[in-house]
Amino acid sequence: MAEAETTGTEQAGRTEQLSALTTVTEGIRVVTLAGEIDHATGETLRGALGSCDGSGSRVVADLSRVTFMDSSGINIFIAAHRALTEAGGWLRLAAPGESVMRTLSIVGVDAVIDCRDTLDHALGD
Repeated sequence: MAEAETTGTEQAGRTEQLSALTTVTEGIRVVTLAGEIDHATGETLRGALGSCDGSGSRVVADLSRVTFMDSSGINIFIAAHRALTEAGGWLRLAAPGESVMRTLSIVGVDAVIDCRDTLDHALGD
């Protein structure tokens, strides 16, 4: 997991680590994320979603424990969405918190990638 280096003007521990746990539920890969998604933790997200590149993969990213996301996360999710769609699969984002959903809405990602209120809704049809 990535950690931010601190300089004289930054506060130590400012960037929270990101963890990713991958499970399979009813043939759908669920990537449960916790922490912050930013330039320092993007590789963790990319790695978790990169393991989902199989043909016809259906993937749900559970964002219920993500506390922050910047443009790095948006770019990674869009790339994963494109790759999965081209392979005949799909990506859904589940249970984003208020601040993460605001970021998704402002940029218009919620109009491109299917965002669901809960993990259960994301796993359904």
